[in-house]
Amino acid sequence: MLRYFKQLKFFFIVLAFVSGIIIYLIYSALDNENPLPIYQPNRIDASLVDSTIQHKKKYHTIADFKLLNQNGDTITQDTYEDKIYVADFFFTTCQTICPIMTDQMHRIQEEIKNDDDVMLLSHSVTPEVDSVAQLKRYAIEKGVDDSKWNLVTGDRKQIYDLARKSYLVVKDDDSEDYGMVHTENFALIDKDKQIRGIYNGVSPTSVDSLLQDIRRLKKEYE
Repeated sequence: MLRYFKQLKFFFIVLAFVSGIIIYLIYSALDNENPLPIYQPNRIDASLVDSTIQHKKKYHTIADFKLLNQNGDTITQDTYEDKIYVADFFFTTCQTICPIMTDQMHRIQEEIKNDDDVMLLSHSVTPEVDSVAQLKRYAIEKGVDDSKWNLVTGDRKQIYDLARKSYLVVKDDDSEDYGMVHTENFALIDKDKQIRGIYNGVSPTSVDSLLQDIRRLKKEYE
């Protein structure tokens, strides 16, 4: 009988130990969110990706750029060095989805205004219309905070290449002068210049997910 109780005691000790490990593993799984995916050209809608990189499976990053913002300042990768940022493509005279997208970007701006790690970047798809002066008028009208959000213009081919070879969010209009059909897509870019999410910029629910993913992405750098 004594031997039986000793065996039973040993069983319960082992059971308690195994149960503790299981509880710890479950808690760890719930407490630690999985990292956001890294988007590659071959996994994105082909209509948004230049044909020269549609096959690319890894190591995709945002290319270097040199553009002008609403204040006439030169904006490059250095401006976004060690930053998480949200990028989109728009034009100031758009009367359809752009005003909604801009409102949602402004909403993001208000959420991140005290966060030094996060910025915004909006590219004009009609750079011949959206001069620095035009962007400045638009920025004032839409409540853009110059310290957080750059509206940029520049060489049409460079913007086209950024849209379809870097951010992968704009369609080609099949014209011969690098014509672009902008979409409602927002791209979340990490500190290593990688795409970590693509969102519907006219959907408040999708932007909610974007804001949540910004917080998740920040945890990866803690």
